[in-house]
Amino acid sequence: MKRIVILGVPIDDVTEQEAVKYIDSLMNDGQLHQVVTVNPEFVMEAQRDQRFMQVLNDASLATADGMGILLAARWLGTPLRERVTGVALVERLAKQAVIRGWRIFFLGAAPGVAEKAAQVLRHRYAGLQIAGCYAGSPSIIEEPYVRQQILDANPDILFVAYGHPAQDLWIARNQTLINVPLAIGVGGTFDEIVGIVPPAPAWMHTMGLKWVWRLMQQPRRFKRIFNAVVLFPVSVLMRRFRGS
Repeated sequence: MKRIVILGVPIDDVTEQEAVKYIDSLMNDGQLHQVVTVNPEFVMEAQRDQRFMQVLNDASLATADGMGILLAARWLGTPLRERVTGVALVERLAKQAVIRGWRIFFLGAAPGVAEKAAQVLRHRYAGLQIAGCYAGSPSIIEEPYVRQQILDANPDILFVAYGHPAQDLWIARNQTLINVPLAIGVGGTFDEIVGIVPPAPAWMHTMGLKWVWRLMQQPRRFKRIFNAVVLFPVSVLMRRFRGS
C-alpha cells in the first residue's frame, strides 16, 4: 500500500473496501495487529507525545479519519483517495465478522453504551457474535481486571472506545498480554452507533463540516476542535513552506 506521512504520522492510502480486505488478510497471518484511524487531533497529539507517535508509526494499518487529513495530504502533494473513519470500519468489520465467524469484544465508552452498540450491530448484521462488552477505564490500575475479562472472552477483534491517545496506548501496552489478533481504537464510535451523539447531516459530512456539528452538540470539545481546524492546518502549511 502507498503510505504517506503528515507531520511524522504515517497514513495509508486505502479505501474502505481495501481496508477491510487488508484487515481480512491480517487476520490470517498469525500475528497481532493494531489499527489506528488518524484524524488531525491524532497528529497534533503525536507532536507532544512521543509514545503516541511511536504507536501510530508501529500500527499495521493507519487510515485517514477526517476531511482535514485529506486536505493536508493534498496540500503536501500526496493526495489520499478516501476517508476511512472509525465508524465506517466498525460497521464494515461487523458485517465481515458475520461472514468469517469472528467474535468481537466491545471495550470502553460510558457504562452500558458498549452493550447497546453491540445490540445495534447485532440487529443490523444477523449472526454477529459478541464475545463481550465492558466499559472499564484506561487506568493502568484497572488493566489486570480488564485483561482478564478479555482473556476469558477470547475474541478475534477488539474495539476500544477510550478516546485517543488513551485507547491506542492501552492497546499497545496490552495486546500481547490478551492475544487478540486485531485491536482498533474507535473513539466515540459506540456513542454514534447508539445515537448519543446524533450523526451530522449528510451535507455537512460531505463538505467536511462534521466538526461544526460536533461543536454544536458538544461545546466542551472546543479545545480539541481548535487543535484540529486551526493548529493542524497551520502546522501543515508551515511544514510545506519550510520544505519548499
